[in-house]
Amino acid sequence: MLETSYGLTFFLKSPKRKTDMIRYVYLRVTVDGIPKETSTKRKWDLKRWDQDTERATGTKEDARSLNFFLDSLVTNISNYKTELINECKTISAMRIIDFVKGNNPSKSKVLEEFQKHNDEVLALFPQEYAKGTHTRFVTARSHVQEFILFKYQKEDIEFRELNYEFIKDYEMFLKTIRKCCNNTTLKYIANFKKIVLRGVAKEIIPKDPFLLFKGKKVKILKEPLTRAELYLLETKQFESERLSTVRDIFVFQCYTGLAYIDVKQLKKTDIKRGIDGELWIMSNRQKTKSSTDIPLLPKALEIMEKYENCPFCVERGLVLPVKSNQKMNEYLKEIAELSKVYSRLNTHKARRTFASTIALNNGVSIHVVKEMLGHHSISQTEDYAITEQETIGREMLELKERLSRPSKQEGSDSFSVILQQFENDLADLKRCHLSTEEKGFDDKFTQFEERFNKFKVGLSVN
Repeated sequence: MLETSYGLTFFLKSPKRKTDMIRYVYLRVTVDGIPKETSTKRKWDLKRWDQDTERATGTKEDARSLNFFLDSLVTNISNYKTELINECKTISAMRIIDFVKGNNPSKSKVLEEFQKHNDEVLALFPQEYAKGTHTRFVTARSHVQEFILFKYQKEDIEFRELNYEFIKDYEMFLKTIRKCCNNTTLKYIANFKKIVLRGVAKEIIPKDPFLLFKGKKVKILKEPLTRAELYLLETKQFESERLSTVRDIFVFQCYTGLAYIDVKQLKKTDIKRGIDGELWIMSNRQKTKSSTDIPLLPKALEIMEKYENCPFCVERGLVLPVKSNQKMNEYLKEIAELSKVYSRLNTHKARRTFASTIALNNGVSIHVVKEMLGHHSISQTEDYAITEQETIGREMLELKERLSRPSKQEGSDSFSVILQQFENDLADLKRCHLSTEEKGFDDKFTQFEERFNKFKVGLSVN
């Protein structure tokens, strides 16, 4: 914000003892009528000072040195004012005095602020953030650190050095040097953007360098298991108890839609009777804290009963003995190979299988599926709604039947129109008969009426 009035003055501060001739040189800044002053930490002889020019008098070296210092101070203040204008910040006397005294805000650096953010996330674990969230931002910071070293040969840079070019170069670095795919690249950039917006909010940086950056995610088709593949998994007999347990947990997810962390934390107290008298899962999602109410299907109940007396579950009050996500995914690869399932298995595929193969493909509406998955919007659920060929075929058969039925109706509708036209014509003839004296009209009318009645009778028989 520009000031309406501005003044800068140097003067010698009067000491307590008026007889002292050596005095401090002071700077007074007045902005919009508000004055603020501070010492320049320099002393000078009152006899060698000209208040009209606000400079030391004479040509001696000490006078030239003081005047050069004061001129430099004026230049620095002028440059600082320009910087405030460029950053759309208010110019005030106090802000300028703070600048002269060296109290201006420090030039915050990108990685320093990134680390502060990560430390805050870690401090709020597990109340507000999952451990995985902190790990993700730690990785994101390491990528930014590596890029800064690669591009600038520096350990860190100031926020004010960020611009659109930095973002585009970072994107290219992730795709080429780090070999990240498009969607992974955009995720890392989104993590970094959160730190930049944090800097904007704290007025460390005047504007968002991401304003012109547009990244477009590539939609990847993440197919669920088909009915046939799920059947292969359900019926496969494993010699290893380890693989049988992991398979059972995965199948349980397929029939409940629970994410890995939710099935891992599922407690026996989360199993309750619903309004229909049947058993339901009634809990909150760990990721979004949204509630999920899921009726338990027979297959899920069967698996629950199998592990009801498992020592691990009994001791911890859990429904299933779930291992780490890393181990689960590792064992699922082995399970897929042994079961002749050639789809890539991971714990999240079970959630997709529930949404698509189990629910949507069996007539459950997408709105109900949304509630069971604990999604906040239908658009989230649509990503899970991958329809099988079987469902497409069934829906198209129903469409063919619906299309064929109207064709017959259309025919009857056309006959109805014809009948209506005949009746209208007959009415016109009656009116005409009453008003005309044309010879032979009575005979013509009688013949028409007979033919029309025969037509109606024949139509009703057909």
